[in-house]
Amino acid sequence: MCPALLSKNKHKFIDGTLPAPKPGTSLQETWERCNMMVISWVTRTLSEQIAQSVVYIEDARELWEDLRERFSKGDLFRISDLLQEIHFMRQGERTVTEFYTDLKILWEELEALQPTPDC
Repeated sequence: MCPALLSKNKHKFIDGTLPAPKPGTSLQETWERCNMMVISWVTRTLSEQIAQSVVYIEDARELWEDLRERFSKGDLFRISDLLQEIHFMRQGERTVTEFYTDLKILWEELEALQPTPDC
C-alpha cells in the first residue's frame, strides 16, 4: 500500500506529515477531498469485515494507525511455526537458488509478523 500512496504523492496523509489545515482556510476543501480519496483506496484493500469496522474513521492518519495497531500484534503461533520451519529447513534436492528463495520467503514473513516496537 505504501508504494501506491507514494506514487500518488499521498503518503504524507498516513504518516502524519500533512496534517489537516485549519477550518476556513483555502486548502481545507482540497485536503479533505484528498484525505477521503486515501481512505477510499485503503478501505478497498480490506476485507469486508475489517472495512466495516473502520467505516466511521474520517482521517487517513487515524485509519492507518488503527490498522497498524490491529495488524502489528503478530500471530505468536505463526511466529513459532516459522522459526521452527527456518531452523529445520534443509536444501535437500533443491538448487541453491530455490533453497535461498524459500528461506527468504520465510524470513520476510517472519519479519512482517514481528510486533512493532514501542518507542
